[in-house]
Amino acid sequence: MLSELHIENLGVIEKLEVVLTNGLTALTGETGAGKTMLVEAISLLVGGRADATIVRPGTQEARIEGRFIEGDTEIVLTRVIPLDGRSRAYVNGRLATVTNLAEQGAALVDLHGQHAHQSLLGMAAQRSALDQFASVDLSDLRNARARLTEIDANLAAMGGDERARAREIDLLAFQVEEISNAVLADPNEDQILERDEDLLGDAVAHREALWQAVASLTEDDGAQDGIGHAVASLGHRDALVDLANRLRTLQQELDDVVADLRTKAESTEENPQRLEEIRKRRQLLVDLRRKYGESLADVINYGSEVTERLAELQGFEARAAQLDLQRSQALEELAKAEKIVGAKRREAAPRLAAAVESHLKTLAMVNASLAINVGEDPGDEVSVLLSANPGSPLLPLTKVASGGELARTMLALRLVLTQAPGTLVFDEVDAGIGGTAAVAVAAALADLGQRHQVLVVTHLAQVAAAATTQVNVTKTVRDKQTFAEASILSGENRVAEIARMLSGGVAEGSANEHARDLLSANYGSNPRG
Repeated sequence: MLSELHIENLGVIEKLEVVLTNGLTALTGETGAGKTMLVEAISLLVGGRADATIVRPGTQEARIEGRFIEGDTEIVLTRVIPLDGRSRAYVNGRLATVTNLAEQGAALVDLHGQHAHQSLLGMAAQRSALDQFASVDLSDLRNARARLTEIDANLAAMGGDERARAREIDLLAFQVEEISNAVLADPNEDQILERDEDLLGDAVAHREALWQAVASLTEDDGAQDGIGHAVASLGHRDALVDLANRLRTLQQELDDVVADLRTKAESTEENPQRLEEIRKRRQLLVDLRRKYGESLADVINYGSEVTERLAELQGFEARAAQLDLQRSQALEELAKAEKIVGAKRREAAPRLAAAVESHLKTLAMVNASLAINVGEDPGDEVSVLLSANPGSPLLPLTKVASGGELARTMLALRLVLTQAPGTLVFDEVDAGIGGTAAVAVAAALADLGQRHQVLVVTHLAQVAAAATTQVNVTKTVRDKQTFAEASILSGENRVAEIARMLSGGVAEGSANEHARDLLSANYGSNPRG
């Protein structure tokens, strides 16, 4: 519910704060006092269209804040309309788009009357209302649609049309064959081949260098002799045994190196054929990396991926046949679910229309006719049609000209339905009615106030008297400027305001008595005062 509304510099309102309660709240006051401006403020707060002309003259921007209480959650919506530039929106103090504001507001408030923010005017909301009234179970329909969507997605992922699949199969087959023929077993093969190519490319020089190294270590006075003499010099001196042992270890390591040098020198031979093979192999690996990956490991991984994809496409016919069968079955299940839902909606549509129409008869729309059209199975296309006067065609609610008639139709719908946003706002709902019809509208609003927070702009004393809370909006002129104020009425102040609504200031004594009678009447609520 809307617990608090703060307005600054909006039209005739300089600054206004209203604390609201549950139940039915009547907004009353003289024509032009600013009652409708409160409704305009709520409309802006929940995403309504902003116009800079509503900014109070002499100020730079209008600001509206609303505090909503939903269970244990508090939500604060803010709208700022500058004189120049685009409006700004905030949700719980954080900057938001107007769309975000509208999404939040749609769950919190519904306005009925001359304002565009009316959720029940949309086809989706009217369909939802019919489903709610008829207790339509949509689970089978939703599951069937989800299953069909899943199957279609799987079919689409299998490669598109036949020509596209054939082209992809040819490309993948070529790639798989090219990578497979390369027999890539070692991701480090290119580094190994690089070293082998370097060795074979200069075999004579490498061999000479190896034998020269062997000679340097093994000839007279070479490294082997030098280390041997060093070991002999230390002899068996116990004090120098550690150093002697280190020299013996070095001597053994040197012998191993000499042996490896001889082996490498003896095996290093010129082999032009092998060198050419290595160079061709390295070029092949370069070409594969250029096409399929930065490294051989990438190429190997890509080969595995395209092999799996190729197998999937080559097995398309079997998989497609299986999915086509599943799709046929899913379509049958969907058709069954659509038929059940469509029948349920068509069966409930006249019952809902009759229930709403019966309420319209008591809301000063005696000649109104209402119908609910339901399209073909599953009947997703639901539209509420209204003829407010004899001889007038049934038209969608969006084409109903009178704001009062539209507001009363929405009131009748809300009386029949149980689910709605927490706060309902009615403007012009009592336009052009009085007497018994006024009492009926008052009772209907009071009844709705038992389930929701209801705000109504009214000129009818009967509606004001039925309210749980009455907020009086007045305006004063100071220094050639107009100021609007709002106050919650109680006691004799409320009696006086209702008397004014009854008589316009004429016969105040009898009007006051009549006002007290109205306040003590039972309209389904417990009005304060």
